[in-house]
Amino acid sequence: MALTTAPDPTRRGSGSVRPPATRRGTGRIRHGEGLAGYVFLSPWLIGLMAITAMPMLLSLYLSFTNYDILTPWSEVEWVGLANYERMFTSDPSWWHSVRVTLSFALIAVPLKLAAALGVALLLNRAWRGVGLFRGLFYLPSLLGGSVALAIVWVNMFNRDGAFNSFLALFGIEGKPWVNDPDWALETLMVLAIWQFGAPMVIFLAGLKQVPTELYEAASVDGAGKLRQFVNVTLPMLSPVIFFNLVLETINGFQGFTAAFVLSNGTGGPVDSTLMYTLNLYITGFTDLEMGYASAMAWVFLIAIALITVLFFSTGRFWVHYSDGEDR
Repeated sequence: MALTTAPDPTRRGSGSVRPPATRRGTGRIRHGEGLAGYVFLSPWLIGLMAITAMPMLLSLYLSFTNYDILTPWSEVEWVGLANYERMFTSDPSWWHSVRVTLSFALIAVPLKLAAALGVALLLNRAWRGVGLFRGLFYLPSLLGGSVALAIVWVNMFNRDGAFNSFLALFGIEGKPWVNDPDWALETLMVLAIWQFGAPMVIFLAGLKQVPTELYEAASVDGAGKLRQFVNVTLPMLSPVIFFNLVLETINGFQGFTAAFVLSNGTGGPVDSTLMYTLNLYITGFTDLEMGYASAMAWVFLIAIALITVLFFSTGRFWVHYSDGEDR
């Protein structure tokens, strides 16, 4: 009788299934990778807590107090909703700054986007030297809200500024635009519109993504340039328009530097340039009413959040994405 032996499970080729490898080593590796990720994120997390989150929470607390910078912390009094009640019921300068800011945003932002889209359409061509023109039109946006640019702008629109000198060539008498209450805010609007370079670049990127086949099909159907723009370009650019609209609206409400420089930090002449952020600055650092200024800041934050939510809730009716899904 032949003797048979059982196959050795430890030898290769024996046909048996090897026991599964332990997962302890893999778990330790993943734990180490997660720990390393948190270590690398720690500078950002510390900055978020120390520079953003904690000051915001402190500002929220101060908005319910009468803190005025000079008062010791031990003497700060809790006043509840008194700052918010004062803001809405007995502070005419607050309402005036709201009206000025709304006027600025409602006029400057649409005109800025229209200028950006118009120039983007002109530069969306294979002309010689078009890259140079794109850079020149984008240059003002690189300067941003700098103090130097605001000073140059104020000097341009003074009584003896370059703009009045240009008008004099045509026999038109100029005026001190930045010192005229009827025109000071409009001067700031022109400055904001002039800095259309950033949304222009975004519009250019969006125009590059519009398929040329759509224009060819529209042309075959007899559509002219205007109809192609309305029925092809605008729908295809609607996500880009939405993106620029949200960003520029927020930037419009946050305007500060130019108004501060033009009015020497007062919001003049006759409070015609008293933007909301400038009024907040005056309240907190000139009048030293930091508790009341904190309340103004939180109302401003909530207002911008509500406007953003409004944009996103209405965007699904007019924003169309290339995948056919409206969000």
